[in-house]
Amino acid sequence: MTVHSTAFVSRAWLTRLLVGGCLLLLTLSALAQQTQRIKDLASVAGVRENQLIGYGLVVGLDGSGDRAPFTNQTFSNMMGQFGISIPEGTDPRLRNVAAVSVHASLPAFARPGQTIDVTVSSLGNAGSLRGGSLLMTPLTGPDGNTYAVAQGNLLVGGFGVEGADGSSVTVNVPSAGRIPNGAIVEREVATGFNNSDYLTFNLNRPDFTTATRMADSINDLLGPETAYALDGGSVRVTAPRDSSQRVSYMSVLENLQVEAGEERARVIVNARTGTIVVGKHVTLNEVAVTHGNLTVTIDNTLQVAQPAPFTDADPVVVPDTDIDVEEDDNRMFLVGETVTLEDLVNAVNGIGAAPGDLMAILEAMQQAGALNAELIVI
Repeated sequence: MTVHSTAFVSRAWLTRLLVGGCLLLLTLSALAQQTQRIKDLASVAGVRENQLIGYGLVVGLDGSGDRAPFTNQTFSNMMGQFGISIPEGTDPRLRNVAAVSVHASLPAFARPGQTIDVTVSSLGNAGSLRGGSLLMTPLTGPDGNTYAVAQGNLLVGGFGVEGADGSSVTVNVPSAGRIPNGAIVEREVATGFNNSDYLTFNLNRPDFTTATRMADSINDLLGPETAYALDGGSVRVTAPRDSSQRVSYMSVLENLQVEAGEERARVIVNARTGTIVVGKHVTLNEVAVTHGNLTVTIDNTLQVAQPAPFTDADPVVVPDTDIDVEEDDNRMFLVGETVTLEDLVNAVNGIGAAPGDLMAILEAMQQAGALNAELIVI
């Protein structure tokens, strides 16, 4: 591969970028029905959100605070920072304070001074955080550094009402809430976006066909050997080092249309809800199926046996049990070989089974080698 100087390569890229961008705009409408944008298929390596977490206090609650001992300890430590000393062992009898965890996601390229949303959740037995205010809470990353500071009034969607007789009604979850723009970013996270001569796209769904087509589409637009697939999940693209050029470069690349590879043949079964989803390329080999239901009905009737006359014996309750067994008379029938999804749906409907029974039938078909697909139970 020939190595050029950075300045020469950058000018060549800009020329290709302008020409390729015009061609791209002309073809977007024609390809929209069959293709997807790269930004919908993949993410850029190193450009991601970062998780933050903190511990703080919510005050101003209407008697719905918690009674946890760590809340009293935290409150005492906070008051000590303001020069107020609470004697050791003293119960401040807090009713309007709750200890909470605060978490947020720090977006890529977030800069100091920008704001992010935070979620606040009760750690103790607080009845509700409705109407509370979060005091200043540092939010740290996995490395222990503080990246944002949260504070503000909570928005709580749930509420609870309790009557004098102990009855109560709760709507949604009153022990958690959010603060829109409730944290100010204090430190940025390096992304490495401008630190190398290439960019790497990581596919949301690894697929060798999609990776190959993505690299080919980029090379068709910007020239050969600009992009190549590292494996089934990543595509590496040569990129300019200049920040402004790289942003424009990415703007064109992420809107490039690529025809994604088709998924493997799968049947997804949700055992909890009875939902069954059949993929496009699922087929059946010829197989014989029988399906029947066994229904057992037990009817208990209580009868009273009276004692003999002129005795001191008490009446005795005697259960009378009637058991009835009923089995559907379903014969074995043949499911022919299918080619299309419509054929498969018609074959499955012909079995006439409920979703719960159909799960067992599909599993048995796979064991018999008649189901040409991956069966996934969730």
